[in-house]
Amino acid sequence: MKRTIILFTFTIMSLIAAAQTKEETKIEKLTEKLRASMISGNKVDLEKLVWDNLTYGHSNGKIEDKAAFVEALSTKKSDFKTIELSEIAVTIAGKTAIVRHILRADTNDGGIPGKVNLGIVLVWEKRGDEWKLLARRSFKINY
Repeated sequence: MKRTIILFTFTIMSLIAAAQTKEETKIEKLTEKLRASMISGNKVDLEKLVWDNLTYGHSNGKIEDKAAFVEALSTKKSDFKTIELSEIAVTIAGKTAIVRHILRADTNDGGIPGKVNLGIVLVWEKRGDEWKLLARRSFKINY
C-alpha cells in the first residue's frame, strides 16, 4: 500500500512538472516570436502577441500602450536591426508567466545607429488557452 501511494504521488508530481515544462516551452517560443516581430516590425504579428491593455515600459521611463508599441515598431520609428536574448529564465505561477532576460540589440532609430544592453522583465498572461504579453519593463545594464 505504501508503495502504491509513493508511486501515485511520484506519477502526479511528474505530470505536474511536465505540464509546467510544456507551458514554459510555449512562453519561450512566444518570447522568441516577440523578438523576431520586433525586428521585422510585422504589425499583424505584434498585435497578436499582446493584450489590448499592454503596458510597455522602456529603460528611459517612457510607457507605451498597445497602439503606441505596435506603431513604433511597425513604422520603424523604433528600429531594431538585431536583437540577441540571453540568460532567459521563465517562471510560471498559475495564469501568469514572468520572463527575465538580457537583451542586446543594434538599433537605427531616426537613422541614428545605436546599441542597447538591457535587462528585461516580461509578464505574459494566459486567458483561456491563449498566452499574450501583458507588461514589459526594461532597465539599462553595463555589461
